Amino acid sequence: MVIVTGANGFIGSAMVWELNQADIPVLATVDLVSRELRPGPLAKRQFQDFLLLKDFWNYLERPETISKVSWIIHMGANSSTTETNEKLLWEVNTHCTQRIFEWCTLHRKNLIYASSAATYGAGELGYSDRMDHERLRPLNLYGESKVKFDRWAVQQSQTPPSWYGLKFFNVYGPNEYHKESMTSVPLKAFHQIQETGKLKLFQSHNPDYQHGEQMRDFVYVKDVTRWMKELMEKKPVSGIYNMGFGKARTWNALGGSVFDSLKKPKNVEYVPIPENIRNQYQYFTEADMSTWESLGMSKAQWSVEDGVKDYVTQYLLKEDWYL
Repeated sequence: MVIVTGANGFIGSAMVWELNQADIPVLATVDLVSRELRPGPLAKRQFQDFLLLKDFWNYLERPETISKVSWIIHMGANSSTTETNEKLLWEVNTHCTQRIFEWCTLHRKNLIYASSAATYGAGELGYSDRMDHERLRPLNLYGESKVKFDRWAVQQSQTPPSWYGLKFFNVYGPNEYHKESMTSVPLKAFHQIQETGKLKLFQSHNPDYQHGEQMRDFVYVKDVTRWMKELMEKKPVSGIYNMGFGKARTWNALGGSVFDSLKKPKNVEYVPIPENIRNQYQYFTEADMSTWESLGMSKAQWSVEDGVKDYVTQYLLKEDWYL
């Protein structure tokens, strides 16, 4: 059986959907946010227990939990890239993950946890998941809290039987609706286009890029959850791996896919990047997926065009908000 943390959030709730689709039993779902405050993500999902994080640690020490669970999928985190509370990020993103890693090690349980592409910083050293983690310099405290745990994990001589840290790039798709300012551009674009007929994208303040030609590695959430299930099935060598499509695309291409999915003419307004994030803005990210593929793991199946079309036509337009 599986425990999923962050299960009332974006990727966590999508992973519960993936497990349900595969008839893999979910022992417990865990989150900081109660189902009363956020009822949508898990409304259609099957699992035995729902726990708030404050009750999770005692739950882990129950003999029946130890006997039943085989995997923890730890997606719980403070994922705000603009968070300035360093103590909060260290506690939630670093120390909490260390505690789960140590529990899995002690009880010989397998672990998947969320790292982040934010650990790569400006990308001046590239985006290889085989890079020395000590060399990485994230641009924000969120990325720093993630790389801090990655550095700790690879130094451990005692580890879970199988463990995987996943560096998620720009994940988009159903179940992200609660994230407000941190939602993906496809979701923001959908609402803007429906309401105003146009889309606002950031201008470029870098002479090497035209407006809207900044590039990101966009990956559909259905690829991400399928890959996590694949890890559980194949159990390749433990380590930290990129989770991206493997090919950077422009914001213009992403926005264009939303217009196309809505069958509306393209109408883009370019606006300045806010001053408070301009110096931290990434102009290019692209996951190096060569390590992943060398293990015999599957490639991404959802292109930007196909992923955005599925998201818009099968969920957003139908107002069927959750997997």
